[in-house]
Amino acid sequence: MDELSRLSPRHLARLLLERAAEDPTLLGRLYDTVDVKPTSIPRTPAIIGRSVRMRHAMELVHRFEKTDEPVLITGESGTGKELLARAIHDGSRRAAGPFVAVNCAALPPGLVASELFGYEKGAFTGAAARTLGQIEHAQGGTLFLDEIGDMPVDLQGHLLRFLQEGQIRRVGGREMLRLDVRIVSATNVRLRQAIAEGRFREDLFYRLNVLTLAVPPLRERRDDIALLANHFLRLAARDFEREVTGFSPEAMAALLHHRWPGNVRELMSVVRRAVVISDGGIIEADALDGLEERLVAPSAPRPGSPEERAALLATLERTKENVTSTAEALCVSRVTLYRMLRRHGIELKRGLADSPVTRRVPHAHS
Repeated sequence: MDELSRLSPRHLARLLLERAAEDPTLLGRLYDTVDVKPTSIPRTPAIIGRSVRMRHAMELVHRFEKTDEPVLITGESGTGKELLARAIHDGSRRAAGPFVAVNCAALPPGLVASELFGYEKGAFTGAAARTLGQIEHAQGGTLFLDEIGDMPVDLQGHLLRFLQEGQIRRVGGREMLRLDVRIVSATNVRLRQAIAEGRFREDLFYRLNVLTLAVPPLRERRDDIALLANHFLRLAARDFEREVTGFSPEAMAALLHHRWPGNVRELMSVVRRAVVISDGGIIEADALDGLEERLVAPSAPRPGSPEERAALLATLERTKENVTSTAEALCVSRVTLYRMLRRHGIELKRGLADSPVTRRVPHAHS
């Protein structure tokens, strides 16, 4: 007890979260202890995992918190790369500063420069006032560049200059601005292959890749599936106000044997859907809607193939071009869906309903 009393509130909170990751019921008991209503419980995303691969990843996170060096997080879509980036930020000396996330894949190529670096009044048609870029918004904190491999080549040099000199120039401006921002980037593509194909600068790769964090896919951390499923079940039961407390043995067996091509994001969607449609307090296997179909589904079409284009068009028609529903139906992330649309030259008639860039502020969790 004396040892615990010497811990700072921040370290004590981290200890409790780590213990909660090992004990699926602890988080719920903590909520009951502080006596807060379900609707007011903070949505702090916990990093759940006791597998060897995830324990190693978290050890690296704790090491990377102590430095200001750039971090490159690699892994498939849906593995939780942004969650780990936020963990690095929250444990660093920059925790009180902003965490700004930019989705490079979802930005139109013509807007990347102004979005990242900002612009001066009159810099281009429609530039009615000086506007700060995302890098300036991250002053004193962390800028998370998701899907960095999709950044246009002509802008990669500007980012490299910022990493080397700590300065930027707004579009249409002359003044060099010195900023204190840490860069954490992520990708689900092989950057070395992109370098060989001339799509990514080798010098920028080495500048971003000072510290590397590889996030394992869910199929390689099966010891974590039950922990994650129960965690998502508790959150969904709270959100939907359902008295659902667990999974039947058959349902859990189905979850454990699925290959999870959509990784943790897919598991979360399956569990939340099951909580909504389940009739009792225990989720049965037949409530895992679509899981059985994906278990026996044929292999995914090769990227760029006519079959992929046909599947994409058919799904868009069925979902009436709803981006989120289309991504879930194809078991891909929204980022990957945007990339597929560009690859096949498909333009949505409805357009995008929401902005692909998410601005984060301190202590705001997704």
